[in-house]
Amino acid sequence: MNSTMQNPKDKIINLIADIGGTNIRIALANNQAKADAVEISEIATFQCKDFNGLAEVLAHYIESKRLANHTINACLAIACPVDKDLISMTNLPWQFSQQALKRTLKLNSLSFINDYTAIAMAIPLLSDEQKVKIGGGTSVANMPISVCGPGTGLGVANLFPVTSSEQTKWQCVSGEGGHIDFAAINDTEQQVMRFIQSIKKRVSYEQLLSGYGLEQTYQALLFITQDKAINTVKDKLSAKDITTKAISGECEVCQQTLTLFCNVLGSFAGNLALIMNSQGGVYIAGGIVPRFIDYLKNSDFRARFESKGRLAYITEQAPTYVITEEQPGLLGAAAYILQKN
Repeated sequence: MNSTMQNPKDKIINLIADIGGTNIRIALANNQAKADAVEISEIATFQCKDFNGLAEVLAHYIESKRLANHTINACLAIACPVDKDLISMTNLPWQFSQQALKRTLKLNSLSFINDYTAIAMAIPLLSDEQKVKIGGGTSVANMPISVCGPGTGLGVANLFPVTSSEQTKWQCVSGEGGHIDFAAINDTEQQVMRFIQSIKKRVSYEQLLSGYGLEQTYQALLFITQDKAINTVKDKLSAKDITTKAISGECEVCQQTLTLFCNVLGSFAGNLALIMNSQGGVYIAGGIVPRFIDYLKNSDFRARFESKGRLAYITEQAPTYVITEEQPGLLGAAAYILQKN
């Protein structure tokens, strides 16, 4: 891949970025791409700590690719609220005005979207190689799609098809679905809920379906099964350690933790399917679940997803997938800007 871009002066450039607390990935999206064939090129990854702010790193990219004399439309996916002009990043001391950033970089247009909006927008573009199906169900074209992602928290977003002038586009509606009240299904989950209630004011699904949720569930199950509080270093396992020990079979409590995680995730994903009638599918994103897809397949994830009483026919029809694409944020930002333009 060439380190510089040689384009005609009047070329329209679609610049996209996926901005996290540690890394920022910047790339270009093919302006001629069709809705089902987005092309991303010139991907570059930068460490946020090496720059004083977003304007600096974007200016560096624009200069290095020799884009300054072209018409630039930008779509930036970022893990924080974007509904106000002033953006303050949660995990970085970066604060900036969207309008000032547009002026500073001399952009033709600038769109900020939430990171889960970007992931949701990527879903219609995913190939079979970029996702793994879990269980049965068949996707229905032009029907709502839901996505949830256990990671640092529990992100949720939904896609709706909107048809205008015989052309169908996707509209994303994001929210804070990960913070709805957790509903225990069996005695073990009720005991875990009571344990978390003893240390937190409220138990939401995020309190179980996240990195720290795995750790809290492990602590709860250790206390419940062994009557043992977490008070030694060796008992304070990280989410990664819990997952690793569960998959290897090294730790029984870790296996119980990961099994409960998969089962609760199935119930939560099924709830999304009921709320949105997600016959286009329910997708699992985030950095946690792709590490143990086989474990998820062998759990009661799909059974819990489908177990919805009189309305089980809805969830039985809806397929479930795990997103394995490594750059869904960039792909979704590309989909957003190409659909907009």
